[in-house]
Amino acid sequence: MTVSTDPRARHARWVAPLCWTAVALEGFDLVVLGVVLPALLKDKAWGLDPNTASLISAVGLLGVAVGAFAIGPLSDLFGRRGMMLLTVASFSVCTLLCAFANGPWLFGVLRFLAGLGLGGVLPTALALITEYARIGRGGSATTVLMTGYHVGAVLTALLGILVLQRFGWQWMFVIGAAPALILVPLMLKFLPESKALERAKEARRNRNPLGVLFRHGYGRATIAFWVTSFMGLLLVYGLNTWLPQIMRAAGYELGAALALLLVLNVGAVLGLLAGGRVADKIGYRRSTILWFAAAAVFLALLSIKLPGASVYAGVLLAGIFTFSSQVLVYVYIARVYPAEARGTGLGAASGIGRFGAMSGPLVTGLLLSAGLAYPWGFYLFAVVAVIGALAIAAVNRDPAPDAPADSPVPDAVPAPES
Repeated sequence: MTVSTDPRARHARWVAPLCWTAVALEGFDLVVLGVVLPALLKDKAWGLDPNTASLISAVGLLGVAVGAFAIGPLSDLFGRRGMMLLTVASFSVCTLLCAFANGPWLFGVLRFLAGLGLGGVLPTALALITEYARIGRGGSATTVLMTGYHVGAVLTALLGILVLQRFGWQWMFVIGAAPALILVPLMLKFLPESKALERAKEARRNRNPLGVLFRHGYGRATIAFWVTSFMGLLLVYGLNTWLPQIMRAAGYELGAALALLLVLNVGAVLGLLAGGRVADKIGYRRSTILWFAAAAVFLALLSIKLPGASVYAGVLLAGIFTFSSQVLVYVYIARVYPAEARGTGLGAASGIGRFGAMSGPLVTGLLLSAGLAYPWGFYLFAVVAVIGALAIAAVNRDPAPDAPADSPVPDAVPAPES
């Protein structure tokens, strides 16, 4: 007797490691600019100044936002496997080409093009992980996936120490692109397509997936997710960019200020591992509100100059709740929208969030220039976290079943998840 086996079932175990690796490469690529900037600023042939460097950084983030908006709906329309392959291949090629840029303008164009691919990685990976996660483990699967970003960021810093002085900044981009030579063939062979997308194919015909975000009572949740994502990434990028300088303004030595940034990111990883488990146990909406509220409390407490080691404990707690709050938003989004609009919902929220990512360093930098970053920067961050919590509290949708969005949906809006 011949037993037919669905290749997607056989390859399901590959989804998590392949997507994790792609997100780790995204973390590497998005942090590598900060690592190589000191060397680029010293290169007299480029004539790069801090303002132009900031513009290149902003252009790269703009590319990420555009990519997230575009790739999310495309993954829902044409398949997540193909979009994942396209995004990883495209940003890896553009990253490699950065090593051969002969000036800041070409370098900026390549960073924008790399951003287009980078922006599509996260929503596509999150949508795949959500579908292939074990029942009751969706939150944990998503937060574990996001640890890849921080691993990639840490590897970038370590490689910068080992590579920059010996071989030059160009080799950072060569190294960042090289893993795609292995990852893309593995994805071609083992990454399965979404079963839910194929089931929803008929319902999607002649339907714009962006429209799903505002039909059947999803509009309020969509706006709430966008507001929260903006606030969440404002916190992440604002703190990562300026925390050492804020702590210097508070009177801490440079070594201590840099150590506090490391502690903040250690807290981020701990928060990711804990947050997913909490979300699986008490619900996505409740856990996300709790995480943003706790972030607001601990960020506000950092406005008080704590004695001795207690400041490290305060920053660790702030990192645990602040960085993982935005990931819990992604967990919630992936469960609220139906399967055939999941990539669109995640991509749109991620794209809007990137504008928060651009705003965080800008607003905090203005406070630093005005001499108000300490303690008012922490008060600002606390208010931003409160707004994030309130926006999530306004979401009026329960997790959706994996059924086509065009299937009959009652006019009444379900009660919020308790």
